[in-house]
Amino acid sequence: MATKYPLPAFHFRVDWGGTNFGFSEVSGLNVETQVIEYRDGLSPDFSTIKMPGMQKFGNVTLKRGVVKGDNEFFKWWDTHLLNTIERRDMTISLLNEKHEPVYIWKIRNAFPVKVDGGSFKATGNEVAIETLEVAHEGISVENN
Repeated sequence: MATKYPLPAFHFRVDWGGTNFGFSEVSGLNVETQVIEYRDGLSPDFSTIKMPGMQKFGNVTLKRGVVKGDNEFFKWWDTHLLNTIERRDMTISLLNEKHEPVYIWKIRNAFPVKVDGGSFKATGNEVAIETLEVAHEGISVENN
């Protein structure tokens, strides 16, 4: 019987509706179910019962190196108008050694809520990183 190993987290692809370039980090792929506590007045128990409520999705954060001539994060940000913005479906795929998707997160109706141009340090030795944070309306997961 072959041993199954967990997938490494460093080989992934992000399809975000913009130019195809690499990201150095993706975080925030989480969902939680809010808890509803309820007790009716005739209950003999002096405690509440707990029921599953609405789902809540965390914001997804994407980081990438700053590239000369590429301003796509800010172009998407600039689609803000009063109460409207361009929404995009996004796909984040964890890849195998053949560069094929093995585990896929599909994010529905994402839109930017924060763009960070990075921080700079005169004595540093790092790549300039920009960050895009997006809110969305749901995550679904496929495991191939």
